Amino acid sequence: METGERINGRYKIIKCIGSGGMAKVYLARDLILERNVAVKLMAYNFHNDENSIRRFKREALATTELVHPNIVNIYDVGENENPYIVMEYVEGTDLKQYIHDYHPIPYKKSIEIMKQILAAVGYAHQHHIIHRDIKPQNILIDAHDNVKITDFGIAVALSQNSITQTNSLLGSVHYLSPEQARGSMATKQSDIYSLGILLYELLTGDVPFDGESAVSIALKHFQQELPSIRNINNRIPQPLENVVLKATAKESSQRYQTIAEMEEDLKTALSPERAGEAKFVPIDTTKEETRVIEPIAVTSGSLYSKDKPEESGEAGDQTKNKKDKSKPKKKKRRWLWVLLGIFLLILFVGGLLLFNRPKEVEVPDLEGLTQDEAEEELSSLNLVLGEVTEENDEEVEEGLVIRSDPSPGSTLREEASVDLFISSGSEPFEIENYENEVYEDIRAELTTLGFTVESEEQSSDTIAAGNIISQDIEAGEEVVPDETTITFTVSTGQEGFTLRDLSGYSEAGVTDYANDIGLSVSSTSEPNAEVPAGQVSSQSPEPGTTVYAGSRISVVFSTGPEEVELNTFDEGIIIPYAAPESSENDESNPDGEGQEPVPNLIQIFIGDAENNLDSVYKEYEITEDTPEILTFVVEEGESASYRVERDGEVILEESSLTE
Repeated sequence: METGERINGRYKIIKCIGSGGMAKVYLARDLILERNVAVKLMAYNFHNDENSIRRFKREALATTELVHPNIVNIYDVGENENPYIVMEYVEGTDLKQYIHDYHPIPYKKSIEIMKQILAAVGYAHQHHIIHRDIKPQNILIDAHDNVKITDFGIAVALSQNSITQTNSLLGSVHYLSPEQARGSMATKQSDIYSLGILLYELLTGDVPFDGESAVSIALKHFQQELPSIRNINNRIPQPLENVVLKATAKESSQRYQTIAEMEEDLKTALSPERAGEAKFVPIDTTKEETRVIEPIAVTSGSLYSKDKPEESGEAGDQTKNKKDKSKPKKKKRRWLWVLLGIFLLILFVGGLLLFNRPKEVEVPDLEGLTQDEAEEELSSLNLVLGEVTEENDEEVEEGLVIRSDPSPGSTLREEASVDLFISSGSEPFEIENYENEVYEDIRAELTTLGFTVESEEQSSDTIAAGNIISQDIEAGEEVVPDETTITFTVSTGQEGFTLRDLSGYSEAGVTDYANDIGLSVSSTSEPNAEVPAGQVSSQSPEPGTTVYAGSRISVVFSTGPEEVELNTFDEGIIIPYAAPESSENDESNPDGEGQEPVPNLIQIFIGDAENNLDSVYKEYEITEDTPEILTFVVEEGESASYRVERDGEVILEESSLTE
């Protein structure tokens, strides 16, 4: 398929986004629902292969029965020239590429991805469908780590009896269960094994078994132990490795019996209660006692015994001779000559008639020729142009032969006539008046007929939003749908206005603006420390939104910073006086009699809602122990502190004071 081609007239090909052994996947545009879809189209070399067609249809049937957020949705199934499936388009990558791009993946994210996969496969199992081809290439993941499982090409219902194919491998061999590798029937435990290998790859970045051929890899699945995950990354908890080990046990009876059981084990793999869990070791039941097979004796009665007598040629010859001798010789009769004469006469007369009769010629292939070219071709074979009929045909160009009657390859005698059917081109379609019709309905109708439909938007006070205002092809005009693009002018309803950013507007300014474009306003007020009081601090709808006359907008005016509740409390202290050392050691007056005490300089610092602990709150001199009442103002839930310095030395200090 080339870019721009349509499938069933509805799905327009954008590009090829993937290919496999029997199909290609294209990104396409659904012209009716106007959405991107993925179209899986069977390859041309398989469209006559009944097994491939059966598998392709089985995928569609299996997936349409499954509606789950982690399974790709199927939108449409059909057969144009080849069978196709239209499915949900997941914009992202497959899990194989994701592992390659983001390895090492944190094991917690690996668990989250695995939970989604388990939910999808568990849902399929509940509907009695086994996937049988679980691998990262069949799992899509988008930019938000949402997982979708696809490709149910070899999925089957459990009730079917034809799922065992001896000596053939179904599914990717890197993820194949031992029982499938042996050619046994796939079960739910086969999917669980593949899921265990998938979890191994998520945690380590690689598959556990690889080799030069599919057979060598398959042998490893049921002969070799799974390589230790913790040897590759010792940070992975043992319970998480145990989930992989139990899911990939060689014997299906030792694996999880249901997806729900595996899912529950995975959810608790990181819980502290399982921190000391021992390594899971399955019981090896694959070893059996070697048996000696006795050779089969060949009896003398065998079909291949050398003692069996053969028929000799001589005996046959003798029998033949006997038969020959037993046949009596017939005598010649005269009347045979009479019959011979009559026979010769008939041959002579027939020869004359044969040479004089018209010759027989084969009708040529005239498809795609003009009428003149076809007539010339017929004349060269001594055939005559018969009745010419014009027919509409979307595939054959106007004026060229669609077909002939008799058809090419038929045998006619010379001078016989051949009727032609000439194309008059695609059947014309008469355009109707679509004014005031719902655009989406008309677009879907015309797109199905083969039109290319485009639209332009325009406001209208009389035509409802979504309805057609006008069309660029007048009603009554006849056109060919496949060759025609029709453009509609579609109403967006009443003309709208882009709402301004009203931040900082006063109440009067908002009112003037609303009156100019016919808006109604509702307003409220609330504190805002960043917006001055009386100005708009927020609005609804947001700036840039399209609004219409008569619409209502809401604005919030600032009342300024929110008032904080303050609490006041007092704290009493005693400031001790200390005589300076110089006055205490005066040798001329050791008792200090008649001398005035030397004052102390007191500085008080307060830290609260109104004062800074780095600034002097109060300063004075004392000559004796002095009481002081300190008043603190604090916000609700806050505390205060103070510091007292005497002659520059801190003598009192306390913090975290509350009421």
